[in-house]
Amino acid sequence: MRSILLLILVLAIYSCNSKSEEQTQSINNEPQDAFPLFLENLDPNRKLSSAMERSFKHYEAPRLLDNELYSNFKYTELEGFDYNDGDGTITRRDPSKIIFENGKYYVWYTYRNTPTKPMGYAKCNDTIPSADWDLCDIWYATSTDGFTWEEQGVAIPKPKKPNPGWRSVSTTDVLKWKNKYYLYYQAFSAPSGKPSDGGGSDVCPVAMSYADSPDGPWTPLNKVVIDFGKENEWDHRVIHDPYPLVHDGKIYVYYKSGMGKRDANKKHWDGWGVAIAESPEGPYKKHPLNPVMNSGHETILFPFKEGVAAIVTTDGIEHYTIQYAKDWVNFEIASVGKMLPVAAGPFSPDAFTDSGDADGISWGLSHFINAGNDWGKMYTKLARFDCDLSRKINDPSMKKSNLLYPNDLYFKYGLNEAQRERIDKENQSVLNNQ
Repeated sequence: MRSILLLILVLAIYSCNSKSEEQTQSINNEPQDAFPLFLENLDPNRKLSSAMERSFKHYEAPRLLDNELYSNFKYTELEGFDYNDGDGTITRRDPSKIIFENGKYYVWYTYRNTPTKPMGYAKCNDTIPSADWDLCDIWYATSTDGFTWEEQGVAIPKPKKPNPGWRSVSTTDVLKWKNKYYLYYQAFSAPSGKPSDGGGSDVCPVAMSYADSPDGPWTPLNKVVIDFGKENEWDHRVIHDPYPLVHDGKIYVYYKSGMGKRDANKKHWDGWGVAIAESPEGPYKKHPLNPVMNSGHETILFPFKEGVAAIVTTDGIEHYTIQYAKDWVNFEIASVGKMLPVAAGPFSPDAFTDSGDADGISWGLSHFINAGNDWGKMYTKLARFDCDLSRKINDPSMKKSNLLYPNDLYFKYGLNEAQRERIDKENQSVLNNQ
């Protein structure tokens, strides 16, 4: 029986391939005029190559200048934050979305102020951090212009044992729902980076606190908000980077998890899922198509038109892309970018409005790791990014594709010694075989 089914499948595939080849041959042999110089003269019935067909059907516009989901990104140093002369004892990283309340902008972020720089898992203790995000609290700051910020202090402190996050709370994001405010965050109950369990100490659940005002006080829920998957499911050990948005009268929390195969950076293959609930504390139901994105160590999401856009930064086969899901689940690449903001939180006015006709974003905050250019004094700093991913803004200077970088930047990432040795051996082999 299996042999018969296999034969039917092979014949079906062969038939499809044959038809595809016949269609391709027919198109190749069918005469048609040359592609026109001006797009307004393009015959809508013209047969197109796959690349040109994508230009008109897959992307929002065939030119980058007309693509609302393409932008360059420009960065500005922030005023108002002190980093103790970059000695590695103070870090600010993973900013939340930015909201505008009480006549000012608010942002929350991971904050570490420890006696020493991170020392690794083997040397960490109750005061020495293992990693940049270890022994952290969640702080917040306000601004009236987005460039100069006034730090307001702690929003979410590490709770007492045995509550989730007693070791460190980090990587927060904000939700506004029915005039209340919610912060979702990672809750570590062990130092990060234990080598013997393959990074298992990075297993941390999503916790949540709530308040009547963005200034607090914040009340912790003190329980896991989004459950881990079952053993051998893709998200059974990691749920990171919770990112709440409002859609269709529900709360959509996008989150990252790591699958078993490792990528070129020797990290787990990162994917993104979404969990949906009708109230901030849950229960959350995971979408059956999870994971809904196949790339992105840090991903920034924002409502755009009736759907949701995602800035997919480092890691994965589709890194450095901007993607779009009209249905909030099935993402397609909308553009390919450069110098995308890492671990960013945008000012997204439509994040919670559920308008169905969202404008997009034009600025936000991101972070820069190794801010002092010295891995021995590891710390991270916040910065501002600006872009044109907004339907209301028309800034052609943000749409350029031929960005030129200093020559030294390219040479800085030249061949290493082992690569030069390999090439030398290859050259010698060619010469010997002449």
